[in-house]
Amino acid sequence: MMKLYTAGLSAYSARVRMQIYAKGIKDIIFELPEHWGMPKFRERFPIGRVPVLDIDGDLIPESEVIAEYLEEIHPEPSLLGITPRKTAHIRTLARLSDIYIINNTFMLGRLTGALGRQTPAAARDNSITDQLAGEVVRNLKALDKFIGTDGFACCGRVTLADCALVPGLFMVETILPAVGVDSPIPAIANVAAYWTAIQKNEHATRVLIELRRRLEERREMIRSGALERFRAAAAAAQKEADAQG
Repeated sequence: MMKLYTAGLSAYSARVRMQIYAKGIKDIIFELPEHWGMPKFRERFPIGRVPVLDIDGDLIPESEVIAEYLEEIHPEPSLLGITPRKTAHIRTLARLSDIYIINNTFMLGRLTGALGRQTPAAARDNSITDQLAGEVVRNLKALDKFIGTDGFACCGRVTLADCALVPGLFMVETILPAVGVDSPIPAIANVAAYWTAIQKNEHATRVLIELRRRLEERREMIRSGALERFRAAAAAAQKEADAQG
């Protein structure tokens, strides 16, 4: 049986989980990887990120690579297009989410402490984080030109584009308000209509419930000080690992 190593608020992990739900794949179990957040984690997972697909010890990192692999070994139901051109459009939308939306919100969250501090730094107090927030808004406006208007990202059904966009838009709604920037989604017509519609899809609903639960758990860890203690332990372990060479 395959394992998908996944963690907390990883939008990239959520992307793969939504794909698994939409395809009805039953032979993959989800696990938090051993030593997650500690130096020993990188000994087995050199990139240091999740998701990672474990096939009897053979590890596949990177959400896009995992998504394509799952499409190849479980071709039905397909989350790609019925023509090469439609598949290219699906991949364009997924790339927009991965690179231009999720990556920018991820970096914005890290630099401001949006998911790690009681009081995150305001984006507009720093030129770099202000620029990242601006990039998210600009890229959502670009997405507005590509996205479908029938409740799905394209093709009139769930595709890999939806699997990437659902956690991406969740991160926009979560990160930007935390750093003093109103969510731009309501003001971007096609994206707003899509976001309202796709949240009613059963597979999107399932992954959003998971993400919102993890978000509340993260906030409780911040309130209780557990997250700060974990980070201190990780920093100490990294210092020890560096000293040992």
